[in-house]
Parts: sequence; structure tokens; C-alpha cells
Amino acid sequence: MNRYQLDKQQIQRSFNRAAARYDEVAVLQREVGGRMLERMELIRHQPGLILDIGAGTGYCSHSLLQRYRKAVVVSADLSPAMLRIAAGRGSVWERWRRRHFFVTADMEQLPFADACVDLLFSNLTLQWCLDLKRAFSEIRRILKPGGLLMFSTFGPDTLKELRESWRTVDDYTHVSAFADMHDIGDLVLGCQFADPVMDSEQFTLTYSEVRELMWDLKTLGAHNATAGRQRSLTGKQRFARMTEAYENHRREGVLPATYEVIYGHAWAPELCVSRPGKGEENTVSLAQMRSAIRRRNP
Repeated sequence: MNRYQLDKQQIQRSFNRAAARYDEVAVLQREVGGRMLERMELIRHQPGLILDIGAGTGYCSHSLLQRYRKAVVVSADLSPAMLRIAAGRGSVWERWRRRHFFVTADMEQLPFADACVDLLFSNLTLQWCLDLKRAFSEIRRILKPGGLLMFSTFGPDTLKELRESWRTVDDYTHVSAFADMHDIGDLVLGCQFADPVMDSEQFTLTYSEVRELMWDLKTLGAHNATAGRQRSLTGKQRFARMTEAYENHRREGVLPATYEVIYGHAWAPELCVSRPGKGEENTVSLAQMRSAIRRRNP
């Protein structure tokens, strides 16, 4: 077994536990989501049905509802607890107009019909997939011709200081292995998306002590879910040794935590269909939205 293989049930449990306090520490997630939304302003697209996959507590879903006033937004997440928080974020008016729906869903097995979504938006979720190729294939399947994929995910330099510090202590996997931007781009092309655009940037969060970083990660639900993780509690001595190793990264009195963020967008190829031009509308009825969500047997 690949020691970096992720445990999807462990991921779901972690985010369910973290839901109540997630927004307290999700500073980077909101910043990256905001930058993705800014990029949307440069893209001419008027979606009727938007799927926000990995919606979490609904920050981006709410912004998408505000931006695309005639669209229906479906917030989907692996964690039911996260979606309960998201459901409380929206207005009574949005719920009355039936513009916002919530679905518990796995990105690698989406419960939606073929070619039903105009815009798939995913902020910092792909890194939790077991099989990126399968995830992109599912996205490609449910996007309409001319539909847009807009995503962000973490790259391999993410938490490099923490990874290096743990390597001085033991051989367990303490940090996930994140895919390279070029590999992700190749997968997007391999899944027959058109006109992909990829780029990346680095963010550095700073902490006074390592314990503050570890608390943030725990509160976010970003627990170590790799197959090669230690299954028992980490001893005080090993944690102290890791902390000592992390001190080698201290600069100007603070400890850095690097996050490499990869951005990408691409289109589902058009089949004799042009993307909506300026002034055109692309709407979806409630009946169409309901039929797009395939009911699963319990």
C-alpha cells in the first residue's frame, strides 16, 4: 500500500469534528477562495447551475450566490457537519427562492447526471482526493459542453517545514504528499478539458510556537490521514525533538509555515454550443436541478 494513500473515512470524521470551529482559523482558505472569485471577474461566463464541491462552511457558495443572481448553487461536501454550518449562512430569501441546495458528496463519485453543471468551483479540496484522475474525470462527466472548471489545491511545497522537521524524528508520514502543478495540468489535459490555464503562488503563515501551527491544523480538520501515519499518540519526547528541529526555520522571531497554492481553470469542450455572450442568460429550472442530482440507495 502507498504510505501516502489517504483514508477517506478519516478525512470525513476529521472535518465533521472540526466544523463548529472551522471558520475561526480558515484564514488561508478564505483568502484563496476570494482570489478565485476575483479571477471569475475576468472570465465571461453566465452559469445557470453552479456546483461548489468541497464547499465546507459555505463561504464561497454564498459569494457565488451574490455574484450570479440568476444561478442555482449546489454546495457539496464530504462532511455533513460542514454543510449544516453552510446551510445556516444563507438568507431566508435564498432558501425561499430555492436557489441554494446542499448535498453530501465525494468528489471522486459525484451523484450528478452527465452534462448538467455550468460551473464547477472547487477551493482547496482536490488535495483530499485518493485519485486525482478519477476526480477530474467525474468533473468532466458532469460539466455541460462549454462548462467551466475553476479550482485551487495545495502543491508539494505546502508545509515543507513541518515535513522536514518530522523527518528528523521518525519515518512515519506526518504530512500529505501534494501533487505538482505540471502533473495536475497533464491530468486536466488527459481528461479532455480545453484551454487549461495553471499557475501557483506561495503563502507564508507565521507562528510564535509550533504548537500554534498544530492547533490550527487540528481545528481546521486537516489531520494526517495518510496510510503511513502513526496510529498511536505521538510521545512527548518525539514531539519535543520535532519542535527543536522546526526551530532551525525560525526567522525574525517567528516560525514560517509555507503553503503552495495551485490555481487552475479549464473548459469542457463545446459540441456545437457557444458560451453565453454578454447580455445572454443561462438559467436552470428547479425541476432540472432536482433531476441532475441522482438519488443513491442508502
